[in-house]
Amino acid sequence: MNRTIEILQNHRSIRKYKPTPLTEEQVEAIVRSAQMASSSSNVQAYSVIGVTDPNMKKELAALAGNQAYIEQCPLFLVWCADLYRLREACAMQNTEMVHGTMENFIVATVDTALAAQNAAVAAESMGLGIVYIGGIRNNPREVTKLLRLPELVYPIFGMCVGVPDHDPGIRPRLGSEAIFHQNTYDAGKFKREIESYDRVMRDYYLRRTNGKRDTVWSKEMSDKFRQPVRTHMRSFLEEQGFRFD
Repeated sequence: MNRTIEILQNHRSIRKYKPTPLTEEQVEAIVRSAQMASSSSNVQAYSVIGVTDPNMKKELAALAGNQAYIEQCPLFLVWCADLYRLREACAMQNTEMVHGTMENFIVATVDTALAAQNAAVAAESMGLGIVYIGGIRNNPREVTKLLRLPELVYPIFGMCVGVPDHDPGIRPRLGSEAIFHQNTYDAGKFKREIESYDRVMRDYYLRRTNGKRDTVWSKEMSDKFRQPVRTHMRSFLEEQGFRFD
């Protein structure tokens, strides 16, 4: 064990924040740490928008499903996959960028996620808390208009950042055996591993809610994946210039 591993293994999603603003040094450290994440061929196909304006945070909170902690946190980061800047770089070399491929979309999305996770760890190392906000994709057109995102840029998720004002505890994860495979994929172990995790999560939910929530992980997942969500995303992405050829 070392300090880095300790930080990683003690991650919690923070949804209540003190009003303490981040310093310029903290924000710079978070952004610079994000930039040092691995990037496919060094394309760095992402941008991040830091929102501190109270009115903008209020509007983003409403667009993301009325999540009040977006308003409450001192800094709200919107992480965007960005091929626009790469198109500009190609134009400087008198080259027309070929951007309409599934591979370029994947590269930009993965690059953004890697950078964001670096930022999250950097923030937590300074005693700050974060929570990812996938709800930013509930109304992506409105978010894009509000943030003035150009073509070939799309918002993937948001991230609240600030000084924690509660300690929600650590949510248990699947056992390592459920996600780590030796040499080849072993589908035969999943039923056993899921049943074991269901028992852990049932106890966790009961403790956290004082007995008010009696459910298991597999039930939560079946409820989540029984129907499609955010089916508007493909048409929105195509409007932004992304293609899936």
